This record gives sequence, structure tokens and C-alpha cells, in this order.
Amino acid sequence: MLGADPQTYTTTIRPTGQADLDSAISASSSLLALQKTRAVSPFALAGRIRNDYARLATALDSYGYYAATVRIQVGLRPAGDAVPGPAMDGRSPHLPEWLQAVPQGQTVQVTITPTRGALFHLGHVTLRPAPGDGPAPIVLDAPEKAALGLAAGQPAIASDVLAAGARLQSQLKEEGHALAQVGTPTAWLRPQTQTLDVEYVVHRGPVVTIGTITLSGLVHTHPAFIARRLTIHPDQLYQPSKIEAARQDLASLGIFSDVQVADMPPLTADRQMPLDFAFTEGKRRLVALQAGFSTDLGGRAGVSWTHDNMFGNAEQLRLTALITGLGGSAQQGLGYDVYADLMKPDFGSRNQNLSVRVEGIRQLLYSYRQTALLVRAGIVRRLGRFWNVSYGAQAEQEQIQQMGMTNDYTIVSLPLSANFDNTGLSNPIDPATHGARVSLGATPSMSLNSHTAFFTILQATGSTYFDLAHLGIARPGRSVLAVRAVVGSVQGASTFDIPPDQRLYAGGSATVRGFRYQGVGPQFPNTKFAIGGTAMDAGSVEFRQRLFKSFGAALFADAGQVATGSAPFHGTLRVGAGGGVRYYTPIGPVRVDVAMPLNRPPHGDTWELYIGLGETF
Repeated sequence: MLGADPQTYTTTIRPTGQADLDSAISASSSLLALQKTRAVSPFALAGRIRNDYARLATALDSYGYYAATVRIQVGLRPAGDAVPGPAMDGRSPHLPEWLQAVPQGQTVQVTITPTRGALFHLGHVTLRPAPGDGPAPIVLDAPEKAALGLAAGQPAIASDVLAAGARLQSQLKEEGHALAQVGTPTAWLRPQTQTLDVEYVVHRGPVVTIGTITLSGLVHTHPAFIARRLTIHPDQLYQPSKIEAARQDLASLGIFSDVQVADMPPLTADRQMPLDFAFTEGKRRLVALQAGFSTDLGGRAGVSWTHDNMFGNAEQLRLTALITGLGGSAQQGLGYDVYADLMKPDFGSRNQNLSVRVEGIRQLLYSYRQTALLVRAGIVRRLGRFWNVSYGAQAEQEQIQQMGMTNDYTIVSLPLSANFDNTGLSNPIDPATHGARVSLGATPSMSLNSHTAFFTILQATGSTYFDLAHLGIARPGRSVLAVRAVVGSVQGASTFDIPPDQRLYAGGSATVRGFRYQGVGPQFPNTKFAIGGTAMDAGSVEFRQRLFKSFGAALFADAGQVATGSAPFHGTLRVGAGGGVRYYTPIGPVRVDVAMPLNRPPHGDTWELYIGLGETF
């Protein structure tokens, strides 16, 4: 019978008793990696077996087992309960002929047995000056010793030895030695003492400051704007961490598709290192479609047009037009939301942005019908890494119809807010897996109608996210518990003294799911028209579970209430619960949730469906 060509085989690697080493051995074995992906002839299989000796020995060496052995045995895989036949050593010169004689259809069994042997430890760790640096010995200060992090007696793990040199070089550069180099270490094996001596060649170089900074690749962006934005300057100590922070800060403007920074040697006569920031500007204009649906607010669809870097200083103009009220149990007809946003960064100061909006709204809700024109301008100022504050002014001219009555209102307000976010997400619709978000707001307002009303809307919103991986019951980022709380109060006026759109409502995806938008709280008798209130509170608990690579699921429960007094936590508590599915895309999760009320009010909906982009909170 002719031998098998190509030859099928299976590979078994016997464990060493050290999990991380076993993983490295499995990853290093070409026999294991290629047994199902590439057909192989008997002679090629023999070559693959011989190559694995060196590959597996390297894996054992890298973990400090320099006296390890690798045994590879090749035999025929028995069928059923049959006793396996005699095995052949993988180093045997007769292995190719033996494999050639394997009958057609017979599977070869390759068994790899690694034996660790003694664990070697570090012996002498020495530093030698680079050629041309003179005979003076290399002396490290305390931070440099900590960066090297090697000492005689610790396990001689190759990755630790290589990483130590890289850390030392980084530390030297951070101290201003821009030309510092730490070479690949030379090692001497001492089998008698089971130690490994290591030597690094170190070139420290002079302490350097930053020299001339050039900007290249700017087409539509004003160089003066970038120069003002830079967080580093000439004559400053050369420190890679601060140079990289400056690069990331420029990249965060959102107008560049790429920002790179590079040294421009040689050093100047006064030991300065020139730098070059190279920019690739992104597309300046973008058209995007928007769509969403819920059974209470119905569908909304529209288009936005964005012009980035409009005047060369990273300004952004966005024009948006939406049709709203496409069906929905809280809607009485079609409406629109049309607005223009202008954002100017570094307005007056590096850490604050100006935002201006002009907006026209028409919405035909069951609670009221509103047609309004709004103009607002505000400043957002960043305070540290996690906090920002905003303040501004808003004017609104509107007409509202409610219960057969039509009123015109002119409202001026001064919104103030403070926001905290340590979730670490640059994209707000990405799902958070840790940290918290807090928003505190106060909006003093004055309504100018038949009688002037002064009032202040106070509102606080907080959410936090806990990864169950911290309890050891899930993989990181796969199982997350999310909690949200919202509290609001109107001070200075009673419910009917303020316009209907300024009152507080609950119900819908932002507060209590399972109840239609504005469906929680006082209602006009024998109707589903919400009155609104002057106090509101709501809370949510949601469990989010990733499934496979791109899917997920969620279970949630919400509760909330609205009252006509100024103190929250009064009124009729409404509770809803439900679940949903997620499909994770590069721009954020697509969310589909279904919720039902657990104590439905008169004229309330029996269930709600929500479809949107991003998590609810």
C-alpha cells in the first residue's frame, strides 16, 4: 500500500505544570499551529518536527529554563481501544522513511514532552559605557535603578531582561538625555551555578532641551493656532512623555487624521533637539444620516452637514434637520427640529470652548403642542482631567397649546452646570465599563408673559458602571452592572406659574422605560395629557452582557415619580422593567429594548419599544 501524501497528523503537548510556560510552548510549536491549516508531505513533516526542537527550546529558555529538554515521539494514532504501536524518536535519521511508509488514511500522532529542569537566576548585572564615552563607570541614580528593576537572584526570564533595558532607556530620555541608548544585553550562561550574567552597553549622552519646533503638513489650519495650542515650548527640558502628551492633545482637536512628532537631529551647538510635528488634515465636510424609533416618541429621521476647521482654527459648524413625531403614542403629529451649531475651541483661553446654537422646534406632544425659536451661547471650561463646567445664556420665544388654550412665552435663562466623567471614553456613545458620570445643573430663568415668573430649575444626574470581572465571575468588559439616578426640582414658582415645556416630566428612555414619554406624573383628569410637575426623581439598574464578538443583551428595571411640590421623592412611584439586545458596531452599539410598566396608570401604554444608537446611559 502506498504511503500517505499529504500526511495527516495530530499534536499533543504534555503540560509542564506551569500555565504561562505551557501557553508559550503551544504558541511556539509549528506542529500545533499548522496541523489543520496546511497540507504537508511526509518529508516536510519530518522537517517540521526537527524545527520544533529549536523553537520549543527557545520558549523554555525565555522563561529561565536553560537546562530544559524536549522529547518528541512519533507514532500511529490507534483506532478505538487498540494499543498504540511503537513510537519513533523525532531526531531519528530514519524518521522520513518511517513517515513515508505510513499507510494511506492512517493518522500520525506526535507527542511533545518538555521537561523544565532547573530554573536559572540572574547572576551579575553590569553596565558598560558605550565605545567613545570614556572609561568612567555607569552609575545609576535611584529612579534609574528602579527603572532597570533587575537584581541578582531573580529568575532569568528573557522578557524581563529585555524590558529592563527598554525601561532604563526610557528613563534616561525622560531625564533629558535625548540621545540615550541602551543596547541589547549580552548574556553569559553559567551552568555550574545555574545563573545568567547580563551586561548592558549604555550611552547616556548630554542633557538636552527642546529646540526649534516646526509644523509641517498644515493646509487649511493656521500655524499660529497650533503654536498657541502647543503644551511644550523651546528651551524646555526634553521629555518624551510631555512631547507625546502635546501630540495627543493636538490629535484630540478632531481636525487631523494623523499627528506625528519626530526628533530632527543633530543637536544644536547649545544642546537643543529640534522637533517636527507632521499633520495630515482630515476631511473638512461630512454628511450624516440620523434615525431612531420608539413606540412613545415614534420615529425621527434627518440629515446633518458638518464643516470642520471652518476658519482654520478648528471651528466646527453643524447644520441638522430632523423630522420628528413619525407615529408614537406620545405624539399627535409630525414635527421638526432644525438647528445650527457653531463650536470654537480655545475661546479666550486654552481650556475653554464657545458653543452657539440657533434652533427651531415644532413638536406635537399629547402633553402640549410647541413651536419655538431658541438662541443660546455658552462657554465650556475644562477643570482638570475629569471635570468641566459650563455657563451661558439662552433666549426662547415660543407658542404652546395645551388643553385648548394657546399662550406665547418669552423665556430668558442662564444655565450653569458642572460635569464629572472618569469612564475614559472619548466617544460618548461607546458603552462604559467602569467609572462614573455626574452632571449638576442650575438654570435661573425668567418667563415674560402676562405675568412675569422667576424660577430656577435644579437637576442632578449620576451614573456608575461596575465590571463584574472585579468579582472574578466574568472576563473584563463582558459583564457590566450600570446604575443611574436623576433628581430634579423647580424652585421659586408653582406648576402652573411656569410654561409647560419648563416643567419636569418622567417616562421614556431617559427616565422610566415602559412608560411613554411624559407618561409618569400628574395628568389632566380622564386624559393621557401630562400636567408636569416641579419635582422629579428616577432611578435605573441595568445588567449588560456581551455575547460572542458583536452581540449583547441587557436586563433592566426603572422607577420614578413626579410631584407638584418642590421636594423630590413624592408622588406616585411608577416602575417598569424589560430587556433588549445589542449589536456592536465600530461607531457604537445598536440598541433594541422592550419594556413594560409594572403598575400602569389609566390610559398608559402596555409596552414600549426603543431603537437607537448607543446605550441608554
